[in-house]
Amino acid sequence: MPSALRRTVAVGGARPNDQRGRRRTAPGTPEAWWSPGLSHPPSAEGQAREAPGAGSGRAARPHLSETDLRREILVSATPQESWVALLEDQELVEVLFDRPDQDRILGDIFLGRVDAVLPGIQAAFVDLGTEKAGFLHVADLNYGDGEADEDEADGNGTGDGGGAAGGGGRGGGRRQPKLPPIQDHIQKGQTLLVQVTKEAMGTKGPRLTAEISLPGRFLVYMPYSSRVGVSRKIEGRDQRAKLRRMAQEVVPPDSGGMIVRTVSEEVNQKTLEQEFMSLRQRWLKIQQTAATVSAPAPVLREAKLISGVIRDLFSDKFDALRVDSKEVFDEVRDYVRTVDPDIVGRVHLHEGPVSLFDQYGVEEEIQKAFQRTVRLKSGGYVVIEPTEALVSIDVNTGKFTGKGRKDPEETILRTNLEAASVICKQLRLRDIGGIVVVDFIDMETQENRDKVLRELRSHLGRDRARTKAFEVSSLGLVEMTRQRIRPSLFTSLTDVCPSCGGIGRVYKPATVVRRIERSLERAAASKEEKRIVVRVHPEVALRVIETEPGLLKRLRSRTRLELDMRDDPLMRLDEFRLLSGPAENDVTEKYAA
Repeated sequence: MPSALRRTVAVGGARPNDQRGRRRTAPGTPEAWWSPGLSHPPSAEGQAREAPGAGSGRAARPHLSETDLRREILVSATPQESWVALLEDQELVEVLFDRPDQDRILGDIFLGRVDAVLPGIQAAFVDLGTEKAGFLHVADLNYGDGEADEDEADGNGTGDGGGAAGGGGRGGGRRQPKLPPIQDHIQKGQTLLVQVTKEAMGTKGPRLTAEISLPGRFLVYMPYSSRVGVSRKIEGRDQRAKLRRMAQEVVPPDSGGMIVRTVSEEVNQKTLEQEFMSLRQRWLKIQQTAATVSAPAPVLREAKLISGVIRDLFSDKFDALRVDSKEVFDEVRDYVRTVDPDIVGRVHLHEGPVSLFDQYGVEEEIQKAFQRTVRLKSGGYVVIEPTEALVSIDVNTGKFTGKGRKDPEETILRTNLEAASVICKQLRLRDIGGIVVVDFIDMETQENRDKVLRELRSHLGRDRARTKAFEVSSLGLVEMTRQRIRPSLFTSLTDVCPSCGGIGRVYKPATVVRRIERSLERAAASKEEKRIVVRVHPEVALRVIETEPGLLKRLRSRTRLELDMRDDPLMRLDEFRLLSGPAENDVTEKYAA
């Protein structure tokens, strides 16, 4: 795990302000939950409850109680990839992953060079030295002393931050004050310090902000702001006032601002002060580095998946954190012992023949997340269809007829209520963002439409990403947005199919190799196999030869199986077969997820 896990990181120096009254949205936290937000930048670990009348589509959204939930974090780490799964009552609700070759930059800070200023859209393209130039909107320039958005205080280890509807503006659709033209502030060729708030997706480059935020475990430090705030997730009025007073005493004049995060609910002033000084020193080092490098160049790399999740998520609100790597387990335990010794006993090392994700059914749920159709317990079903513009979700009664009920409206209501819960779960699990349109089954009464909308919003309250659901239309449609800072799980794990020209998708060779590895571990755990031949597409075999030449040797040592790999040009790119024993009986279905 990166050394950043062992220390708090972030920093800044204040700048005078000429644009007071703006709400500042902190950038997202790692790649991921998230593979976690800025890799894990400062974003909301759980969004604040919204007050009635807070804007169109922002009616009061009651949270479902989390006090009775059993919440666990599962961490599966290898040199090739890292996975983090979040469970609620032993049900998978979020999954994040990271691979070294993905080069995630969410939350990273760059010294960029302005490539072009476009007054027509009030934005600029900034060269970061990456494949695609970053996009900087006028609302994301640093005007100094902008108000921090307390909804965004809690980084989620997954990197939730940025525009909710696919990067279409700051503050999740809030009305922004009129800003001076972008051409009055920056010019082509100018260098400036920027932070990535949203990964590049498709043909679009990464989204940037010039308002730097540096997340620690207990607070988010904002060098260009003078505001001191408290996360809205902390609801007690007295506790909020106490933390605000403590924070104000910690921050010297003209040294930046901060937001106290949810995990700081019981923290003391000394701890806040120590982290603030650590983050401030980090910012001073960032400034020194920026003064010595030539643009474009990276200045700070954000904490990566596992370290960001531990920093941003793991607290006394979780019952357990289970890790399947001894090395990572030791690092996590040492870090937790330093920052929160009361919960170090909740960190557990998973050992045994059955893998951590298999024991908790995570692998199976991930595979289900690639299916278009999600079955409801009542017999109905939901169809999820991602498109370029939006994600459409269709709800159907299917086999559910109400079991003798004479009122079809009651049958429809029950199906829609169940679908609302499932849809919210699938949005989190699949990490679907942008515009979402849900076609609920038509309901005759406004009362029932309101019931479905309340149910939808109550489940959205658990989502760490920002969401906004509008009223049910007369056609039974609900338009909503969900914060998107990285590609969805489906897009991240799959590649464009060479056979269908992009209509369908297949697993990437790296994903196929990992599936093979996990399947062989299951075969070894069964104690029924001695020799297995793995047949794969030539491109998968080539990946093993070029990037993981020691894979078979490592697997032979780990599984105690006699293993061989053969390429077969007749196989699909994402297909593999496991052939057992001298007769080479096909046992793929037995061990493959």
